[in-house]
Amino acid sequence: MKWEGNRRSDNVEDARASGGRAGGPRLGGRGVGLGTIVIALLAGWAFGINPLTVLSVLGGGEPALTQSAPGPATAPPAGDRMAAFVSTVLADTEDVWREQFRQMGAQYQEPRLRLFRGSEPTACGTGQSAMGPFYFPADRKVYIDLSFYDQLARGMGAPGEFAQAYVIAHEVGHHVQNLMGITAKVEALRGRVSQAEQNLMSVRLELQADCFAGVWAFHANRQRRILEPGDVEAGLNAAAQIGDDTLQRKARGSVVPESFTHGTSRQRQNWLRKGLESGDLRQCNTFDARSL
Repeated sequence: MKWEGNRRSDNVEDARASGGRAGGPRLGGRGVGLGTIVIALLAGWAFGINPLTVLSVLGGGEPALTQSAPGPATAPPAGDRMAAFVSTVLADTEDVWREQFRQMGAQYQEPRLRLFRGSEPTACGTGQSAMGPFYFPADRKVYIDLSFYDQLARGMGAPGEFAQAYVIAHEVGHHVQNLMGITAKVEALRGRVSQAEQNLMSVRLELQADCFAGVWAFHANRQRRILEPGDVEAGLNAAAQIGDDTLQRKARGSVVPESFTHGTSRQRQNWLRKGLESGDLRQCNTFDARSL
């Protein structure tokens, strides 16, 4: 993937110097152990929009999340190659979505991306690196522990810079959904529909974010020629590796389709490919699609 020398975003906060916080997330004063986190990952993991929702339920009911003040953050150091990479990808999403919103007669509001280690206070409670990258609508921030990229490449079999860029673009896709009011509509249905219907809405939300990631890649490549041979295949492979069926099969040896919250490997590949090939937001309407 060609990215070096391109503009870097000023919207990156580096909180890694403050270090990971001990003890993990707490729900209503109760500690949440690693075992609970693993269950949460199986239930709704891999680029989730709000992983703390799952942890809250597993912790018993819907208690308030204990919050603390975020640690200090600075701009990433100039010599940090991985930080430079994510800053450049974020800048590229800013350029693409600013133009897409302009064409819709709206103004794009840029998200911030926060680098952290271990755990990090957010507007929705304490996030943990074990959750993978995540976006919280409440503070309009993408959070990522860069060690996730090692897990993506070695643990999941999804190497490559475009696979890494897809991670960021997917989370920014959730930000786009938030700005467009899609997230609020889906969240408003919680508790008003069955669990099966809620899971399906979550799947449609996640697949749309995959499609939005593809839309970004289409326009970024057309404008700056960022894609090299093998990049698209790397992105599609990453989408396959984080499908609900693939994750469940690896973790437990079987799949439970009714528990899917992000979509199957085939679905995630198909919607990422749809955005990649069309570059058209109208092609990303997963909510009206008769077949996913």
